[in-house]
Amino acid sequence: MSKKNKQQSLTWDAFQSLGNPENAPDLPKEESSNDSSTKNKQRIRVLLDKKRRGGKSVTLIKGLDESEEYISELGKRLKKICGVGGSAKNGEVIVQGDHRDKVIQYLIEQGYTDCKKSGG
Repeated sequence: MSKKNKQQSLTWDAFQSLGNPENAPDLPKEESSNDSSTKNKQRIRVLLDKKRRGGKSVTLIKGLDESEEYISELGKRLKKICGVGGSAKNGEVIVQGDHRDKVIQYLIEQGYTDCKKSGG
């Protein structure tokens, strides 16, 4: 049997060091739809809701002007931080239980400056 050579994956820096760096293409610019300028302009409200939930309270995050993918990812992170379940749909994030303080603290750390408690 013959031994096959394993292909080694190269990092971009290692690849550039192999050849002429003058001929290397420019590094792609990372475009983020979640930059701080758009986060500062959003008016996010975090409220406690008990309606149509069998008397159980949930933390509801409204006012996110982001893509559905980003809202879904944010919902996953918030659920993990709070250690509870929830969902993210229709531009809103629902976290089970009263976790308004944790949610607001996390959102402010992420750059959402206009983030306040709302309602009961």
